[in-house]
Amino acid sequence: MESGCDKFYLCHMSENFKLDIRKLSLDEIRTFMSDMGEPSFRAKQIYEWLWQKSAHSFEEMTNLSKSLRQSLDEKFVILAIRIDKIQKSSDGTIKSRFTLHDGHKIESVLIPVPDDDRFTVCVSTQVGCSLTCKFCATGQMKRLRNLDGAEIYDQFVLVNKQCMETYGHPLTNVVYMGMGEPLLAYSSTMESIALLTEPYGLNISPRRITVSTAGIAKMIKKLADDDVKFNLALSLHAADDVKRNEIMPINEQNNLEILMESLDYFYKKTGNKISYEYIAFNNFNDSIEDAKNLVKLCKSFPVKVNIIEYNPIDGSEYIKADEDKINLFSRHLRNQDIMVTVRRSRGKDIDAACGQLANKE
Repeated sequence: MESGCDKFYLCHMSENFKLDIRKLSLDEIRTFMSDMGEPSFRAKQIYEWLWQKSAHSFEEMTNLSKSLRQSLDEKFVILAIRIDKIQKSSDGTIKSRFTLHDGHKIESVLIPVPDDDRFTVCVSTQVGCSLTCKFCATGQMKRLRNLDGAEIYDQFVLVNKQCMETYGHPLTNVVYMGMGEPLLAYSSTMESIALLTEPYGLNISPRRITVSTAGIAKMIKKLADDDVKFNLALSLHAADDVKRNEIMPINEQNNLEILMESLDYFYKKTGNKISYEYIAFNNFNDSIEDAKNLVKLCKSFPVKVNIIEYNPIDGSEYIKADEDKINLFSRHLRNQDIMVTVRRSRGKDIDAACGQLANKE
């Protein structure tokens, strides 16, 4: 099996090419240190700088000699993401647009709730999205590529710094609910979560992480088989196949029966929390009949329902449900002993709310 080093050498024979050192494992960095005549413990120091201290340059690695730092700079590069634009909402939400090393752009959102000491970052996993959900601005974009694990990790690091500078508080939660479908960028999503949670990385609790999916049944089962520790959210948005097919084409291959079976499998194998994200659309999915259908989907395993206020996007025919109808809808669920929260939109004035991320100027 080819290592990260082997793949880079096979693909790039130019003398001017520099390896992205963050693509390499600790053992591969050890091999480079040995080839350079350096003691093996230097590799661990470098690895700690990359993933515990989040260094974006070799000059920051101050416990290495100047000559070693220069040698590293000659042989390697760190392809970190860069802040391109920051927008601040009147409600305290902050949206950041980042430029990737190849010029593509993505967005992340900092959602502060200071009264609850809750500061959440919403990270992206793809440049664009291929799922074409009708209510989502990202779904109108072409999927250009998946992010790699380091690019997802960088979003957390940079937004955490932003959170400390703005609110004097570190991030408390991570939600994979930004641009793209995390389970269609599976290896990158899993790699980034390892970098955030493992002792060699930032060592945060996986219970503080929620991965949201539009519903890829076979990958939900793979999460279970991989014994993940984080929470799972299903972007449900309709509780019958006819309506869900209309707004989410992915449902045609992953209908509700298939999805419920995969979620049941996930819960029985992991015991992890599952939630349903349910955007309330006016006169589409906000009736008591819709609520009754949703109740049926909440009976197989413990689930929390997050009812979300819709955020209009250009080119969409949908509008948000009336407040009274949302209240009646949520009351019906609560009367059936279902845990419900009604989430008010944050960052609407800067296109940072749910479904609005699209690199819009």
